[in-house]
Amino acid sequence: MANSKSIRLRVLQGETIAFGPGKAALLLAIQQSGSISAAARSIGMSYRRAWLLVEAMNQCFRQPLVATATGGAKGGGAQVTALGQEVLVRYQAMQERAEAAVATDMAYFSGLMTAGGAAESQS
Repeated sequence: MANSKSIRLRVLQGETIAFGPGKAALLLAIQQSGSISAAARSIGMSYRRAWLLVEAMNQCFRQPLVATATGGAKGGGAQVTALGQEVLVRYQAMQERAEAAVATDMAYFSGLMTAGGAAESQS
């Protein structure tokens, strides 16, 4: 991804990032795995970090985006709520529209940038 030039939308609630690319990736992974720990592993994130992101999302919205069940006979787990699915779909659509809206400007910036970015210029 070192050569990728893109924009990243974040939805803020005050100083808190209510939703952004990391939280979207985590929601998708929870949707696929049914577990916060499995989702975290699949995207290379620590369980603690994933749990903190889920808590932040759930606190920023009027209703939770992720519902959790503690372990026990059935083993617990997590699922993306209907609102979580709506937020994810809306966020993905916003990201696509934003990328399309700035495509010409991003191509301009891309033409001015080095291939490796800041890491390459520091070596």
